[in-house]
Amino acid sequence: MAAGSQTQDLTLVQAVRDGLETEMHRDDDVLVMGEDVGKNGGVFRATEGLYDEFGEHRVIDTPLAESGIVGTAIGMAAYGLRPVPEIQFLGFIYPGFDQIVSHAARLRNRSRGRFTCPMTIRAPYGGGIRAPEHHSESTEAFFVHQPGLKVVIPSTPYDTKGLLTSAIRDPDPVVFLEPKLIYRAFRGEVPEESYEVPIGEAAVRREGSDISVFTWGAMTRPTMEAAEDLEGEVDVEVVDLRTVSPLDRDAIVESFKKTGRAAVVHEAPKTGGLGAEITSIIQEEAMLYQEAPVERITGFDTPFPLYALEDYYLPEPARIKTGIRDAMEF
Repeated sequence: MAAGSQTQDLTLVQAVRDGLETEMHRDDDVLVMGEDVGKNGGVFRATEGLYDEFGEHRVIDTPLAESGIVGTAIGMAAYGLRPVPEIQFLGFIYPGFDQIVSHAARLRNRSRGRFTCPMTIRAPYGGGIRAPEHHSESTEAFFVHQPGLKVVIPSTPYDTKGLLTSAIRDPDPVVFLEPKLIYRAFRGEVPEESYEVPIGEAAVRREGSDISVFTWGAMTRPTMEAAEDLEGEVDVEVVDLRTVSPLDRDAIVESFKKTGRAAVVHEAPKTGGLGAEITSIIQEEAMLYQEAPVERITGFDTPFPLYALEDYYLPEPARIKTGIRDAMEF
């Protein structure tokens, strides 16, 4: 943070709104659209007040039709605007999935660079708020697998505004996933001015020498809590990836070379999850440094459960500590 910057003490969802407002003031081509984002200010109030400030032509209420929202945004982006469509929950995005992977992600390649698709698709995601089916899914791996998309997941208010700014200014489509579990869980200092946090760069949240734990989004906080609980027993390094496509391979490899042990914490199901990809990166680029198998502490290979089992499904500090100890005792 630059010396002398004026800051605000914001929650993560307030940082989303601040990032949108700041970019809409800076660039008249930026607009937001989605179900209830206008007069109602969005299902989580991430766009509250923007309709009154910028009007109906830049804060657009849409029908309940995700394919239409994404498809319209693609057309706007192809003609030079910078739309920021909101999908109310990631689990509702599937009707728009074809538009994202068949058109938004391919526009640059299909047109051999004549057109790009500068759009940022925002979606709250993940569990922990006692919501019903389709409201708690963590399917970031779907989008990571698609060339042409960037996938960003912040874990702090500061990163949220900075990464959202970078996403809006990016010439290609970005899927911006907001961990709603921590929308209002804590506050952090956020500069009032515009700034960018680079897409594709991880952050070391805690230095350590015994084991590297890679995580992102809402899982960063229980991972930090587990690391602090283990202080004096295990010296844990916590790396917040912040962007899951492209992954910061250098940060993963460099941290692992320092510690020789690793764990990955994510709330998505284990099979085909990003923990497997991170494990492969370590195998390919740092195998000779490896002291133990990589532990994956994840959600389960089941549909996201309803209320009674939700806390059991999500990795929490006790389960994370068990995984870290297993890696240390190998």
